Amino acid sequence: MPVQSTLSGSVKAIDTQSDGKSFEQLRQECLQKGVLFEDPDFPATDSSLFFSQSVPVQIQWKRPTELCENPQFIVGGADRTDICQGQLGDCWLLAAIASLTLKKDALARVVPQDQSFDHRYAGIFHFQFWQHNRWLDVVVDDRLPSVRNKLIMLHSASNDEFWSALLEKAYAKMHGSYESLKGGSTMEAMEDFTGGVGEMYETKNAPTDLFSIMKKALDRGSMMGCSIDITSSAESEAKTSTGLVKGHAYSITGLEEVNYRGQKVQLIRIRNPWGQVEWNGPWSDNAREWNYVDAAEKTRILQNSTDDGEFWMEFEDFKRNYDKVEICNMTPDSLTDDTKRQWEVSMFEGNWIRGSTAGGCRNFIDTFWTNPQFKLQLEDADDDDDVCSVVIALMQKNRRKLRKEGLDLETIGFAVYEAPDDEDQQGKDFFRYHASKARSRTYINMREVSERFTLPPGKYLLVPTTFQPHHEADFLIRIFSEKRAGALEMGSNVDADLPDPAPPSPPEEETDEEKGLRRLFDQLAGSDKAISVRELQQMLNGVLSRRKEIKFDGLSLSTCHSIINLMDVDNTGMLEFQEFKVFWEKMKKWIMLFLSFDTDRSGKMSSYELRIALKAAGMQLNNKLLQLIGLRFADDSYDIDFDDYLTCIVRLENMFRAFQAMDKFKRGRVKMNIMQFLMLSMNV
Repeated sequence: MPVQSTLSGSVKAIDTQSDGKSFEQLRQECLQKGVLFEDPDFPATDSSLFFSQSVPVQIQWKRPTELCENPQFIVGGADRTDICQGQLGDCWLLAAIASLTLKKDALARVVPQDQSFDHRYAGIFHFQFWQHNRWLDVVVDDRLPSVRNKLIMLHSASNDEFWSALLEKAYAKMHGSYESLKGGSTMEAMEDFTGGVGEMYETKNAPTDLFSIMKKALDRGSMMGCSIDITSSAESEAKTSTGLVKGHAYSITGLEEVNYRGQKVQLIRIRNPWGQVEWNGPWSDNAREWNYVDAAEKTRILQNSTDDGEFWMEFEDFKRNYDKVEICNMTPDSLTDDTKRQWEVSMFEGNWIRGSTAGGCRNFIDTFWTNPQFKLQLEDADDDDDVCSVVIALMQKNRRKLRKEGLDLETIGFAVYEAPDDEDQQGKDFFRYHASKARSRTYINMREVSERFTLPPGKYLLVPTTFQPHHEADFLIRIFSEKRAGALEMGSNVDADLPDPAPPSPPEEETDEEKGLRRLFDQLAGSDKAISVRELQQMLNGVLSRRKEIKFDGLSLSTCHSIINLMDVDNTGMLEFQEFKVFWEKMKKWIMLFLSFDTDRSGKMSSYELRIALKAAGMQLNNKLLQLIGLRFADDSYDIDFDDYLTCIVRLENMFRAFQAMDKFKRGRVKMNIMQFLMLSMNV
């Protein structure tokens, strides 16, 4: 079931310190002991700075009290000029922080005001970030990396102000190190500061009312960034003749319309996180265009502007020079209508696991259908239209933190199909013969892909994927709709329809095959007319090894124990011929299933096909169980040979039958004590 979610800031943040203590508990302990906090989770060592390189200069970790006489947390209010970039390539983060300072209620959540260098100072500070639909409270000590008593990372233009440097440190801690923050999208940080949802516009293909969309967004407290694309890494942070920087993240801090020589001109205010290097074209700080604007208007708009990295430019010049605009809506209100609307939100978490649910995009039709699938029920059209507005945002989780393990962002996207009425995961043929109704514009290696759609009321199937199959990642999907929409993960049922086997035929009605089996059985059984687990292993390995169409390494003793546990109705620990004959009928059916899914006649079955084979055998598993089975039984090529397939299917039937025997009232749950649990576990 989806977790119904809200983007409001009233939810209590989760304490993240490894010892489980809150900021207030840790501060109180330090005050009682008379010591300054030293964070064991993010120590003042090189590993907190870099994971792939050695520290290039002699860095000292110093507290603000060691760097200046009278350190302040915030001087005269947190403001966008407090943010100057240091040695780290995290201008995307700084652009988002600059936007955050314009939204005072959001800023108060990210930067709690209950901390200073005066009252109850203990060398500990805390900040709150949104991550994967939860607010996290991240504590840090105030030891900051410096060289010759100067901060080398993010710092304020004022030497005695430290809120922005400590905020960057907390964000680095959340992602594992400062280096993890190199390179990114402003949208990523804006979402982490608000829990909002992002939208991206390309200025060269933007809607005609882009200025109006952006103005409404800014008026509603949305955060915005922009950037100029680069065609090669050599262009990164290259300065143009007009004073703009390529491949660099800027924040958008204002939009205005002014009267200029009898005409309305649209202007946009942009901030460079460097705190310097500005646009030098029309409407820049000292441009002559300002001489033709009413003096009071000019004073209001320019606000004694200096070379602080912030500048105005005409909107048409902005569209010509910049390539992307990123908007993070504090709530996904419609930006194109005058009425503010609160949207309904559904949220799912899932995984792409190789061998079971990492099916790749539609280009890979053999595995695409195995991706997680989600059904959307859009019942009621928008108030002012006969269609449903919906924003779908697919986010991959924890990729920045995983960089130190050599993992980077996956290339992700999604497709939306009209859904049939049945409540099951759709198979390969459905996607082969049905085209998508909507999809993400592109597959891209960004943390989040989001798109806004208008769809007729109806049922839809949402399929999130990585571009290539077999690529693993965890993901979060948020679905925003103007009217309440039903949302449900497909293939989430766990059930088994296991009819009792037909009674074995009497000896006089046995087929030639059964007579042959009886002779073989009697040779092994001896005088007690029953076979032990080792005799069963010998018999099955002998029979199955003659079948050239299946890849077979021999059944383990453990699998043969499971077979006896499944078939031994009189609890002797051995199989009599009638019990063996019932098992043989089962196994013939399982062999036929195996061969039908071995499409390339390799003697192995693709682990992605296991879902259908098990369903045909009467067992329906959800994605989590299929992922577990894939990891347990599939080889490096995502294939399962016959002996592993048989082990899997026998154990599953054993477990289903044992559970069903205990589930007297057919409620799908049982109560057991530890003795029963251990007996059950040992017997499968």
